[in-house]
Amino acid sequence: MHARADGQGRHLGFVLTGGEASDDQAVDELVALPVSNPRLMLADKGYDGDNVRTSLLMKGILPVIPPRANRKETIACDFRAYRDRNRIERMFNRLKQSRRIATRYDKTALSFLGFLQLAAIRIWLPSFVNRSYPFLGRDED
Repeated sequence: MHARADGQGRHLGFVLTGGEASDDQAVDELVALPVSNPRLMLADKGYDGDNVRTSLLMKGILPVIPPRANRKETIACDFRAYRDRNRIERMFNRLKQSRRIATRYDKTALSFLGFLQLAAIRIWLPSFVNRSYPFLGRDED
């Protein structure tokens, strides 16, 4: 399960790959999601690769990915920006509070993705509740 999130740690889209598939295979699909292009891509070491970095740079996205330990040449990483990745980890934690996602009960990828989207909607809802009617809950004189 790969996710794209906004700066607040809210889900913008998901990409499912097999458990044995490399993380860097999902990067192109994550960037192609129909939302605005990000300035940075915060990702863990599983996404580190020369092809991923060049692909992101060609699209105008700065990769903030720490280098793998077995990398021959050293690559700089903005660890100050990388600290914001904890929002993404907290996003996955909130998703996995749904038992069905944490244990992956669904047999097909389509049904798992559907429930994943329902869990994401549940997380997004507090951002929209009572935004349009700020006067609700106040007593009128």
